[in-house]
Amino acid sequence: MSILVVGSVAFDSVETPFGKADNVLGGSATYFSAAASYFSEVKLVAVVGEDFPDEHIDFLKDKGVDVTGLQRMQGKTFHWEGRYDYDLNEAHTLATHLNVFEKFQPDIPAAYRKSSYVFLANIDPDIQWNVLEQVERPKFIACDTMNFWIEGKPDALKRLLSKVDLFVLNEGEAREFAKEPNLVKAAKKIISYGPKTIIIKRGEYGALMFNGGSIFSAPAYPLESIFDPTGAGDSFAGGLMGYLANTDDASEANIRQAIIFGSVMASFNVEDFSLNRMRTLTLKEIRERYRQFKQLTHFEDI
Repeated sequence: MSILVVGSVAFDSVETPFGKADNVLGGSATYFSAAASYFSEVKLVAVVGEDFPDEHIDFLKDKGVDVTGLQRMQGKTFHWEGRYDYDLNEAHTLATHLNVFEKFQPDIPAAYRKSSYVFLANIDPDIQWNVLEQVERPKFIACDTMNFWIEGKPDALKRLLSKVDLFVLNEGEAREFAKEPNLVKAAKKIISYGPKTIIIKRGEYGALMFNGGSIFSAPAYPLESIFDPTGAGDSFAGGLMGYLANTDDASEANIRQAIIFGSVMASFNVEDFSLNRMRTLTLKEIRERYRQFKQLTHFEDI
């Protein structure tokens, strides 16, 4: 099954305690697409400016990503500048230049509108809603968000969640959205807005899934080298959705497996700046790390 993803394609300038990268490929939809492409066909809808080089588009094409829906507009590409200190769970935004992304109104190509799986990356919830009005009865809808939309458009986000099967957000966003410090209580409140499943990303502490009365906890992979956490959450979502689309199975048991594949993709992503690790990553490495994840959490019953 194919996945439709709508989000940002961008330039990033990132500094961490371990190095710096200027004007490199970034964007939520880019990271998602690269990770998901190892498992499923991906159809990308986003916007870039006149300054966006063909080599980045070629990278996506080489990954098998369908870029028919990638619009090129007059102006400059969205550019994010950020810094991480030794607490790599927190990004410090230095500058955000929306550029052509400020006027982005997704026009879903006719060939994309019957996509079975839809992922709404971190964009305005009103725009996410507009995307759902253009697609034809997808099997599974997932979305991401950020604190900016939680603070500025909470009602629009709640309306969107009434149409969503899976909602992915980080723990700070979950607490803020639910106005509840306890993550279990926060998840229950957010589920009351409509989504069947909530996944709360916890950075180096892994992820929590809430599905009805069931809770699943997945660890993060213990890495020796972490260079750049930018895009880790989007890579997580890409691996997760890619596996779900590949298996065409949204049962709770399969979502648990998908979370591990998402964690695998996020763990590889942070090993280098931008999408550099995705340029060399192989399916063999992905399968091996999935097995290592299983060993991390395996224990015998008494």
